Amino acid sequence: MNRIRILLADDHAVVRMGLAALFSTKKDFDVVGQSKNGEIAVRDAERLSPDVVVMDLMMPKMDGIEATRAIRAKCPSAKVLVLTSYATSDGIAKALAAGAAGAIMKSAENTELVAAIRKVAAGQTFVSDEIKGLMDTDPPVSSLTGRQSEVLQSLTLGLTNKDIAVQLGISIRSVEEHVNNILEKIGAANRAEAVGIALRKRLVKI
Repeated sequence: MNRIRILLADDHAVVRMGLAALFSTKKDFDVVGQSKNGEIAVRDAERLSPDVVVMDLMMPKMDGIEATRAIRAKCPSAKVLVLTSYATSDGIAKALAAGAAGAIMKSAENTELVAAIRKVAAGQTFVSDEIKGLMDTDPPVSSLTGRQSEVLQSLTLGLTNKDIAVQLGISIRSVEEHVNNILEKIGAANRAEAVGIALRKRLVKI
């Protein structure tokens, strides 16, 4: 029997320990390592050559999206399955775009998680029904440019267009154009709604 080599990447030790205990009961699973943040996960993936990396999205030093992108670049044979407790459609979409083979919530039944790992290890994709429902009801927004992200971040701080122009070294007219494009991309009617959407979807650093 070919055993599936699994690397667990989560900043909570209790989660890693719980998953390791669950997977130890599966004859075809072999937990080869545990990583407490994204940077370590990338190094461990290179060193251990896992078949599947079970990846948390919210981690210190390097989040699960960036870690997924780095692992897929350095270890293309490794499949990444996102396992998260707080999912946004935008975060999941970015993780999938970074190369994740699937995504599932931590609230999922153990049987579903085990099945998901086996599927991605076999080269298939797996996105749980719960996450599919989330993405259907709250679709991810169109990608913002770097400058638009900076302007949106400034909006969440309550800065005026003039303040943002001075802060970023651009004209007020440019700021106005960026704000209008941001409102259109994220589907907001005004600045206040844009801030609310940005915070809810974690489009900005808080």
